[in-house]
Amino acid sequence: MSLHLYNSLTRRVEAFEPLDPAAGPTMYVCGPTVYNYVHIGNARGPVVFGVLAALLRRRYGKLRYARNITDVDDKINAAAKELGVPISVITDKYAAAYRDDMAMLGVSGDFAPDIEPAATAHIPQMIAMIQRLIDNGHAYAAEGHALFAVDSFSDYGKLSRRDTEDMLAGARVEVAPYKRNPGDFVLWKPSTDDLPGWDSPWGRGRPGWHIECSAMAEAHLGETIDIHAGGVDLQFPHHENEVAQSECTHKHADGSHKTFARWWMHNGMLTILNEENQAEKMSKSLGNIRRVHDLVREHPPEALRYALLAAHYRKPLEWSSALIEQSIRTLDRLYGTLRDLADVEATAEISASIEATLNDDLNTPQALAELARIAGEARKAVGADERRRLKSELLGTGLALGLLQQSHEAWFARGASGDDDARIQALVDERNEAKMTRDFARADAIRKQLADEGILLEDTPQGVRWKRA
Repeated sequence: MSLHLYNSLTRRVEAFEPLDPAAGPTMYVCGPTVYNYVHIGNARGPVVFGVLAALLRRRYGKLRYARNITDVDDKINAAAKELGVPISVITDKYAAAYRDDMAMLGVSGDFAPDIEPAATAHIPQMIAMIQRLIDNGHAYAAEGHALFAVDSFSDYGKLSRRDTEDMLAGARVEVAPYKRNPGDFVLWKPSTDDLPGWDSPWGRGRPGWHIECSAMAEAHLGETIDIHAGGVDLQFPHHENEVAQSECTHKHADGSHKTFARWWMHNGMLTILNEENQAEKMSKSLGNIRRVHDLVREHPPEALRYALLAAHYRKPLEWSSALIEQSIRTLDRLYGTLRDLADVEATAEISASIEATLNDDLNTPQALAELARIAGEARKAVGADERRRLKSELLGTGLALGLLQQSHEAWFARGASGDDDARIQALVDERNEAKMTRDFARADAIRKQLADEGILLEDTPQGVRWKRA
């Protein structure tokens, strides 16, 4: 049974084998920029590519999987400046929150990266890579900047397959006088005294976003990696620029460029269904941003994970409260089946059919359908051997997807009174904070959510109190 994965570079599904089978596959996934809590769209990649990581570990016995933390960025600088604190105060807080939130979504153990490089810990590697690019004629220094010369790489655009005009528009490039070509992108930029900066041959400054991932991938996975993954929104310009700078840095003895990533994998975008049942992109102006930090406290995290796996990773995913509720009801049935089989002793066994389904370009919707089929058969089974086999398959399929990993008692106890009271109070506190920061859209959304649950809010001299209708 071979593993087949869609390669965004070639635009087709191809049989996968690692470059070095003895060492095992290598995989790099673009991680978060830690200046705030991440939204649910940011969680889709870690969840679905975590399933791939677990599959690769089972198949090859080992995997080197890196998912980075971007902890130097203009958004981080702005957040730190607003609060008057060093950027580490911002990045440490939100990196920790990100790890906690991903763990609650089941991105742990075999589903998690074993390497989590931070950009600020790799500044020397970035400077060295930029210097190599300048030395071999693929980059140049100008007015405290270092820039990649896109004209020097004839394959520029091969990943996104855009023409020059589309690439310029898509990159929102700054047409600056120090650029030789409007499409040239920044590798290093100067920092003023009030911004974070590091000494470099081009003056005190900080790295551009794209060079960070190239340098971290090289440092931990080598000059050529097997799989590079991330959201489809990163394909251009971020991934396109990674290809250019990495392949122009690493060359064979004959001067030809070394392949940076053999497979490129991109998960589809997540949109929000509004009240008119229309898909919208998440944005602060629309007030429809769904933060993982909030969602894992408002809903069973396992249901959120189930929902993220419900559509094929390459397809768009429409997020809604109905999707979450449907996922909860489905898990109620699955855990109900395990409750009915509580007297059966069985160990999780990942069946060959489930492995074949996941080996078919990570077909999680089909795997979820198999989960439902197995549960349906288990509910009808009467013989001891048949019940044992089906329970093993049910647990094994859940294991492959990161589902059904808690006891049925824990799942059905999630709505216990004390836990629910704490959840409601947390929402009331968040609504108060949203009002103080003038995020009225979020405050109104929380009030509506509580009202739909039969929770009434009362303004009192001592503050807002809540009660059940």
